[in-house]
Order: sequence, then structure tokens, then C-alpha cells
Amino acid sequence: MTNDSLAEVLMRPIGIVRSTRTQPTDDRWGQERAHVALDDARFTKEALAGLLEFSHVIVLYVMHAVAEDDIEMEARHPRNREDWPKVGIFAQRAKRRPNRIGIACCKLIGVDGLRVHVDDLDAIDGSPVLDLKPWVRELAPRGAVRQPDWMAELMRDYF
Repeated sequence: MTNDSLAEVLMRPIGIVRSTRTQPTDDRWGQERAHVALDDARFTKEALAGLLEFSHVIVLYVMHAVAEDDIEMEARHPRNREDWPKVGIFAQRAKRRPNRIGIACCKLIGVDGLRVHVDDLDAIDGSPVLDLKPWVRELAPRGAVRQPDWMAELMRDYF
């Protein structure tokens, strides 16, 4: 496929994750403490004005600890569990994604200068942050939500 829209996209991180987790293990992310430290060369605290009016913030980040040669492009069993179905990378939340992009909807705990303190951020220390957005109720899924049973089992101990 040739299309100008598929050209390479370069992004500059807005900040970095600071977390008590340093290794990309799978579960118990709720035990970690984390904040996003904005780049003080680019931003002032004005960039965060009004954010505390929201209960949650979406953090878009790069899973930088995943090596380029460890990317998944095909179907596989999540967490290598053969009792779960073989599914494509876009039908799971695995860290070995083609662009290594992670997204988390985090509880907003507080803002301290250029630090945004959150709970439930599943990113390790040093992860580059691409963007922060407030969680807006009206953008939540409308109607019934469904997911396979294996995903509910996988997520049982995630937080």
C-alpha cells in the first residue's frame, strides 16, 4: 500500500514517566506509584491549568523497553498461554506492539508543578510520554461493551 498518510511520523515526548516499577512485568500495577514529569524546557505549569477538574487522565506513552526486534506482527497466544486463543496483536494489549504505544486511563491524584500524579499507570520508569488528555465521560463507549472471557481472566490481577 502506498499512501502519503502512511509516511513516517516523528513525535517529541512531552515528558517522562517516573514510577516505582522499572521492569515491564505483567501484573499488579496498582501497587506502583507513578507520575508524569513534563519537559520543563517546553512547558510551564500553565499547560496543566484546569486538569485537576477531572477525575481521570489518559496517558499516551511509548513502551521504550521493548526492543525493535521483539515486535509482534502476527497472531499469538496472549502471555504464551495455549489455553487462551491465538489472536492478532491488534486484538490484545500486549507490549510488543508495532509502534510500542501504550495508553492508560489513570486516576488523577494531583498536580505538583510540572508533575501529574496518577494511579493505575501501567508504564515503567523512564517511559516517554507522548500526550496527556482528560478523560471525558461523553467519549466513553456508548451501548453495551463486550470482551472475551480470556481477557477478563488476563486482567484479573492486572491492577
